[in-house]
Amino acid sequence: MKVATSQPFCLIYSLYQHEYLGYLWEPFIVQLNDRNELTLLHQSISSKNIDEFAERLDEADFELVRLIDAIQQEVVIKRFSSKKTTPTDFFLKVFDKHKGDKNLQDSICHYIEHHRARICPLLPGKRVFVMGNDGNPIREEVEILAEPASVRFHVMRNADNTHYYPTIRHQGVKVEFQHRDAILLGEDPAWLLLDSKLYHFKPAVDGKKLKPFFHKKFIVIPKSIEEDYYRKFVSSLITLFDVYAKGFEIRSEVFRPTPLLNLSEAVSSVDSVAAANGAAVATDNDVTLTLSFQYGDYSFRLDNFSHTSNVSMETQGNEYIFHKIKRDILKEKETVRMLRERNLHLKNGQVVLPKSEAFTWIQDHYEPLKEQGFVISQNPADHKRYFLGYSSLQLSINENRDWFDIFAVVRFGEFEIPFLQLKQLILDKKREFSLPNGEIAVIPDSWFTQYSELFAFANDHEDQTHLILQKHHISLVQELQEESLADTIINRKLEKLRDFEEIEEYPTPAGLNGTLRPYQKAGYDWLRFLNQYQFGGCLADDMGLGKTLQTLSLLQSQHENGAREATLIVMPTSLLYNWQLEVQKFTPQLRVLVYTGTYREKNTELFNQYDIILTSYGIVRIDVDLLKHYHFHYIILDESQAIKNPGSNISKALSQLQSRHRLILSGTPLENSTMDLWSQMNFVNPGLLGSQSFFRNEFQIPIEKKGDDKKRQRLYSIIKPFMLRRHKSQVATELPEKVESIQYCEMTEEQEKAYEEAKSYYRNMILQHIEEEGIAKSQMVVLQGLTRLRQLANHPRMIDGEYEFSSGKLEEVLAKIETVVGEKHKILIFSQFVKHLDIIRTELEERGFSYAYLDGNTQDRQGQVELFQNNEEIPIFLISLKAGGLGLNLTAADYVFILDPWWNPAIEAQAVDRAHRIGQDKTVFTYKFISQNTVEEKILALQHSKQRLASELITTEDTFVKSLSREDVLTLLA
Repeated sequence: MKVATSQPFCLIYSLYQHEYLGYLWEPFIVQLNDRNELTLLHQSISSKNIDEFAERLDEADFELVRLIDAIQQEVVIKRFSSKKTTPTDFFLKVFDKHKGDKNLQDSICHYIEHHRARICPLLPGKRVFVMGNDGNPIREEVEILAEPASVRFHVMRNADNTHYYPTIRHQGVKVEFQHRDAILLGEDPAWLLLDSKLYHFKPAVDGKKLKPFFHKKFIVIPKSIEEDYYRKFVSSLITLFDVYAKGFEIRSEVFRPTPLLNLSEAVSSVDSVAAANGAAVATDNDVTLTLSFQYGDYSFRLDNFSHTSNVSMETQGNEYIFHKIKRDILKEKETVRMLRERNLHLKNGQVVLPKSEAFTWIQDHYEPLKEQGFVISQNPADHKRYFLGYSSLQLSINENRDWFDIFAVVRFGEFEIPFLQLKQLILDKKREFSLPNGEIAVIPDSWFTQYSELFAFANDHEDQTHLILQKHHISLVQELQEESLADTIINRKLEKLRDFEEIEEYPTPAGLNGTLRPYQKAGYDWLRFLNQYQFGGCLADDMGLGKTLQTLSLLQSQHENGAREATLIVMPTSLLYNWQLEVQKFTPQLRVLVYTGTYREKNTELFNQYDIILTSYGIVRIDVDLLKHYHFHYIILDESQAIKNPGSNISKALSQLQSRHRLILSGTPLENSTMDLWSQMNFVNPGLLGSQSFFRNEFQIPIEKKGDDKKRQRLYSIIKPFMLRRHKSQVATELPEKVESIQYCEMTEEQEKAYEEAKSYYRNMILQHIEEEGIAKSQMVVLQGLTRLRQLANHPRMIDGEYEFSSGKLEEVLAKIETVVGEKHKILIFSQFVKHLDIIRTELEERGFSYAYLDGNTQDRQGQVELFQNNEEIPIFLISLKAGGLGLNLTAADYVFILDPWWNPAIEAQAVDRAHRIGQDKTVFTYKFISQNTVEEKILALQHSKQRLASELITTEDTFVKSLSREDVLTLLA
């Protein structure tokens, strides 16, 4: 009948005997009466219906029911039979005395016993009964004894044999169990049911040691096997249990344990069964550390602490003596815990570690282990003998005039070795070093981490007694000092290099024709500091922050301080004219030579007449055999990413040139790969980042392939003293609202030829028309000719679709776009000519740039505006000057490019105001691109001469042309 859950009930566990599976349990829910007594109303319970009674059950009940379900015969059959069968057929077949499957019997018994061992410990506190033959689940209640019983084994050695038997005591009272129908409910460990009482044992005992005595008083051991029996069986009994001895001796001995840590070389083959059971698994590159404890003359391997003593057997003539050593379990556990706190995690007393890791661990903990009384040794059978003592390294660094002297000695025990002898081993990542006595010292891992860079960057002194390190590796020296890895003596002024803010101020050169903003003055001071200590540097400010002005300030100071040699400034051809103008504007005292062109005078003696030599990368590549014989004061590279490929011809050419100082300028020193950085920094400070192969393995591959942030930070720390980079946002408070610059562009050779031919044609035609018709009637012809020349100044392809070459302005605009976008800024690019924008957009698409676009034919103007304003992935907005000059709010941009000059500067100003308007919180940088020696340059001059007229009257091309006199036209076409 079903038990009412609304009334009191109790969960009980009823024990019954299965014919084949032995003793099993079945759980029942039994209804209670008003006096809380069990009634006959009960029902079976399993995992399927236990939730109905959950309110009055605990977690142990749920676990017990689950485990008991797992050993019911139906579950056992399903688990061990792949065919559908009845319980009778299954058990008769499997357990048949003659034809039964012995292996399957063993598997089933092992499965049942495994579950019994988990069920019995959960029974204390529960109500357990023996089931009646009639199926009554509560026939006889079992008392589960809380206190454990103990077993004492009696071994009586007689003249002819040995008698062996156990006795059981519970709370000091002997328990008679022989010939008393005792039942083992669990064998490992034993749970003994006797007289309706359920006993368990401490220490735990295997039921197999009790079961033989259920029906006999003792076991007889013949004399013939006595010694072997005593050595194996009796020794284990004495180790685990209380043993009464007669006819032999048990000596209990007490010692203070000495921890032994033994190292042994790994073996290449491993017992797979041992490995599966959690034993240490080793390879040829591993070593095994084994912990044991020495008690007097006896050493014992660490185990799981279940055995509180260890026993060894000694024979003296015909006598057996057992030495029982009581283990200091607390001391052993404390030792294991101490090792665990030091990150040595043992399993079954052993740990397998990579060889380098094991020796590093021993090295790091050698002294505290010695203080704890450890004896560290090696297996005498090992092929190699390793040094297991303490090693130390003493490093001192002294500052010389041009470098650091590094003196280092390493000690392995009694041996003192020059650290220089370990240099190649550390660079090659080889860990073993032979000591004079034949032992092998394993170089600690920490030395590879701490000193690999030192060896990679340092050079051997010519006397082979020590190393020398260039001054530009000051950060490495400072780090060694800060981490207490070296005793260092460094100039306090030099120490300030890492902290840019602490660099002293230098006087601004008197001959500088301009005012440095505070951040520019700080940059100038930094350049002077590098100069003082003969360091090379990279000035990497954002475009528009005045790298040229800061550099010219440095050169002016050098001139005023008596520099004799000329400075070579190398740049893309398109920048030569701009540099020339900047030198003339800011440092008029400096004599400048533009060393370029087909007819340049190839004579380096000429350089002595100048302070600055301006040239291009192409000329350096061509004239390297000439230029390498002149010793320059400075070699300065503008847009230094031109040498990002260390294998390029220009990189190789520049590396051959001689100079006292070196400097590079670039807004984007790292474009595609960290190797870009190596090439440029190696130019200004040779060896700063090690060899190319070292840099590739140490930095490039870990950073680019593995995303190693620690390596990235390490690289930054090395180059930080020699790279100064300020973003616009960092110096925003020092900048005006708008910064306007003119970028002069040199035409390509093919472009210049096309332009000159057209200019000659239109000049003759226009002048003839003016002579015949007068200036007033020639305005249309003048406008047509000037427009054609302006288009050619932009790109000849705007007129001639078959033109296959590039244009100087296009190359310069694209270079500036690369820089600005690389610095994470946004640009508005304006042109009067839609064809010009088409050329630009084609180039952008080929380079993978995303952009917004707006001209007079654009339908969704606002959609393009929002795309640019709100999408970080759209850094460029191409706009027709006529279509986008008014009515747009584009404050996401902080750079504006004017690709071709408008007749009226006010129109250009309106375009700039698309970015510079209410809501703009950044300085707006405007670049106006002018092709050198073209009508664009002449228009720029006329804009200034007609500035008032233009601002008041000129609004279109027609009105501009009408304002031109005959002399103005002649000037434009000159």
